[in-house]
Amino acid sequence: MAPPSARVTFREVFGVPEFRALWFGELLSIAGDQLARVALSVLVFTGTNSATLTGLTYALTYAPSLLGGVFLTGLADRFPRRTVMVAVDLMRAALILLVAIPGAPFWVMCVLVGAVSLLNPPFKASQLALLPQVLEGDRFVVGMGIRSMTVQSAQLLGFAGGGALLTTLDPRLALVLDAVTFVLSAAFVRFGVRARPAAAPSTEKRKSFFASLGAGGRIAFANPALRTLVIFTWLMGLLPVYEGIAAPYVASSGGGPQVIGLLLAADPIGSVIFTFVYTRWVPAGIRPKLIGPLSALTAVPLLLCFLQPGPVASIVLFIVSGGFGTVALLQATASLTLAVPDEHRAQAMGLSNTGLTTMMGISPLLGGILADQVSAQTTVGIFGVAGIALTVPLALVWWRALHSEPDRWLDEEAARAEHA
Repeated sequence: MAPPSARVTFREVFGVPEFRALWFGELLSIAGDQLARVALSVLVFTGTNSATLTGLTYALTYAPSLLGGVFLTGLADRFPRRTVMVAVDLMRAALILLVAIPGAPFWVMCVLVGAVSLLNPPFKASQLALLPQVLEGDRFVVGMGIRSMTVQSAQLLGFAGGGALLTTLDPRLALVLDAVTFVLSAAFVRFGVRARPAAAPSTEKRKSFFASLGAGGRIAFANPALRTLVIFTWLMGLLPVYEGIAAPYVASSGGGPQVIGLLLAADPIGSVIFTFVYTRWVPAGIRPKLIGPLSALTAVPLLLCFLQPGPVASIVLFIVSGGFGTVALLQATASLTLAVPDEHRAQAMGLSNTGLTTMMGISPLLGGILADQVSAQTTVGIFGVAGIALTVPLALVWWRALHSEPDRWLDEEAARAEHA
């Protein structure tokens, strides 16, 4: 338990051996995945000379996760979560190794890559559902913040390192390295996380697969407060539209091609800075109350894009928006995770994460359509207006929930730590 006389520190969270195991495993997997995405793009383009097929392959590293989120995340409630994570890691390693085999037909590669994406949601749902058991009290929110910062950093390093490595490394060897990261992740989880029984009771596990499929969804959406938290997480996937239209945005704002990378880095930079400040200095007792204001502050910088800012000003705006968006998503996810019963937690968190991923795909599609009609800056401004319009009613519902059931949304141990 967190000591009641002091605020939880990063050192204290890293002092939990199970968290270290989960953290190292995830860090390796993410860096390997980003390297693999770059490698797949190179491999497909050099083999087919088709930009369309290259884009299709890249999309397959994300798109099937929607189906996985709907149909597979419940496995993390019906079976021991450590077992699910290890099994998924080993299956993903085997699939990536098959992709790396020379001479594999393109359609076979597509099926294998899609299968890897399909397996991502049950792993993520198991991890998110397991974390509250590994980190008690305010350690959980701080641990989520550490994950957020390191995930962003690993993605940046994976993309940047992937581009550098592939100047001297065969793409197939890069895929083998990705498979190795999955095996190492499985080892960290298997030997670093203690065994726990399945969360769902025996009566729940005896239900048919489809009967239990919607249980987490019903719990998350039947309650207005939980439903609001889910929609908050989805909204944070919609607002960073500037990432999906980075190239036209830079061209519209008068920047050169080299600015595209800086614009794409703005969100991760803001995420790391704001998450550090939020988890380090914002008192645990007020964090749930900030979900609405933080979500609104995510949209506000986007409104300034109506003024047609240049590339430098735009990057600053996106650092601020991305930072607020990350901490809003962090707190909404943490509050949702703690409020959902453990036996349905993985299913509910899987649906939340799947909706977030889906919105991240819809956002650039809508943004691209709008940007063809108006300037890219105006498009981002329109998304800012939509963000404010959606946030206000959500914030009101959430505020009423906080006042009607205050004890439900604030961990008692965290509260004691703040008021000791």
